[in-house]
Amino acid sequence: MNKQSRGMFPVILIILALSLAISGCAKKTPSASSTGAKLPISETYYVFDTVVTVKVYDEKVSKENFAKIGTILDNVEIWLNRENKDSEIYKVNEAAGKEAVKVSPETFKAVKAALQDSIDSNGVFDLTIGPIVSLWGIGQDGAHKPADADIAKALALVNYKEVTLDEPNLTVKLNKPGMSLDIGGTGKGYAADLIAEYVESQGFHSAIIDMGGNLLTVGQKPDGSDWTIGIQNPDQSRGTSVGTVKVGPMAIVASGIYERFFMEDGVRYHHIMDTDTGAPVQNELASVTILTDLSAMTGEGLDNWVFSLGLEKGLAYVDSREGVEAVFITKDQKVYVSKGLKGKMTMTDDSFTLAGE
Repeated sequence: MNKQSRGMFPVILIILALSLAISGCAKKTPSASSTGAKLPISETYYVFDTVVTVKVYDEKVSKENFAKIGTILDNVEIWLNRENKDSEIYKVNEAAGKEAVKVSPETFKAVKAALQDSIDSNGVFDLTIGPIVSLWGIGQDGAHKPADADIAKALALVNYKEVTLDEPNLTVKLNKPGMSLDIGGTGKGYAADLIAEYVESQGFHSAIIDMGGNLLTVGQKPDGSDWTIGIQNPDQSRGTSVGTVKVGPMAIVASGIYERFFMEDGVRYHHIMDTDTGAPVQNELASVTILTDLSAMTGEGLDNWVFSLGLEKGLAYVDSREGVEAVFITKDQKVYVSKGLKGKMTMTDDSFTLAGE
């Protein structure tokens, strides 16, 4: 369990599916513009080991626009994917304990934001979680519980205070050999923000960016009404919701214990890691969904941070933040919402109970 005196809780950047429920929504169409085309017009990409779908509700969107979006995603991949040997983050990790690495302004911005989240959370979120993520390998074939000695060794390398940034020179240095940045989830949010910025710059003011289940809505629906998004049922497959919430332009990002895990000796080991113990977090929560109009990158930075706090502290923290709301689902199938969502959640699955309303 966490040492509350240190304020340390689990962290790992993840993707959790959200169900998108938009009445009258046409199914996916080719990424080409044509008069009278069904809306939305969409294109699908694969980056960061994630299926990304961009839907634009404007018949003027062109294949050139979608190609540009593909370039944005490719750029983020080469900036921030630690598994890509050509990426800047990979090079930073390879130079750990040796030298500072000059990076692009975009990579520096993402690392700086992740470091700030680490500082603000007192290590609940820690951008240097890479050694623990690699050790457990959850989601990969052959994943198993590591030996305690190996966990301790990896955990000794997790410390955001050992990251040195030099903004004038755009360099990043990891001070200890073996350290490793893992900001893939934040990177997905960064990519979503860049895509939204591009889409709006082209005059398209109604769109949905789906980063493997985490969403960023652009503007309102074409008729000017709010989007209706479904909150994923943590006990079911992707696309099954427990309820819906109407939102305007918003990032919807979630964390939970059900999508990537393995069972060993009757114990479920999921992908949300505790930066204090180096093992999966244990609390009463099955999932947390963050809704924020600040940015998708902000939402990605908050989701595991808030999940790791547990229900009571997580709710208190969200209620203290401007522009941030959350839906908490506990293992005993109760649903709790932050104060800004009171009276706005419509339940669609009667096996779950909306608490506190």
